[in-house]
Amino acid sequence: MCGRYAASRRPEDLTGLFHVEKWEPTETLAPDWNVAPTKEVYAVLERPVKDADDRRPVRQLRKLTWGLVPSFAKTPEGGARMINARAETVHEKPSFRRPFAARRCILPADGYYEWVTGSDERELEVQGRKKRPRKQPYFVTPADGSVFAMAGLYEFWRDRTLPDDHPQSWWVTCSVITTEAETSPLAVAPAEGPHALADIHPRMPLMLTEDRWDAWLDPARTDTDELRALLAPPPPGLMRAYPVGTAVSNVRNNGPELLEELAAPEVGTLF
Repeated sequence: MCGRYAASRRPEDLTGLFHVEKWEPTETLAPDWNVAPTKEVYAVLERPVKDADDRRPVRQLRKLTWGLVPSFAKTPEGGARMINARAETVHEKPSFRRPFAARRCILPADGYYEWVTGSDERELEVQGRKKRPRKQPYFVTPADGSVFAMAGLYEFWRDRTLPDDHPQSWWVTCSVITTEAETSPLAVAPAEGPHALADIHPRMPLMLTEDRWDAWLDPARTDTDELRALLAPPPPGLMRAYPVGTAVSNVRNNGPELLEELAAPEVGTLF
């Protein structure tokens, strides 16, 4: 799954990296090293510009809310539970199949966090001496320092309690697509810890390599089989993972120090 990630790149860098044609500086977000569900995030997408005479799709950098609210939802409360969409079923689930066909995006990140319960902590839980075991967070990121381009979907939801001209009458929300975690060795693995992403968690965000960006963002592509082919996992051996401090487990904590690599896990691990 993807329940937390880091996104610290400046919009100026993202517009160049993804060849963005339109970006509004008023939508600038501060660097965020602890992105949690319901937060605003950057998304790269292609669609016509509102009220423009030219209706061709334009690549844009937009500010969306993480947690997809289906267009048919009566209220937006369920968005916090729809932060992820499974690659295996995204084409058929009622909440995701229409965005999958027409509203796909890329969610740029530095990498994502995942938590592993330590063996000692598990034993305490079994003995009933601890209700909630502590978990060791790991940060997963491209080994070469490139952007982690997560495959995503976005959707529009109309708040019928507000008038048409109200600035919050429309919500634009998004989900991260996840896939089975890689079982192949990490490009760089910690000395003490997991050797593959599947050792950390059975799911991972689907990272799109640069050769798939254009096809994924193209709204003219609507064939389900063609789109599903784009959901193939990236080549193995591109990622590294390392332990970080447990401070990231508190959503109120934020800053580049959250990405600092630990010499050894703070919490005993399963490995």
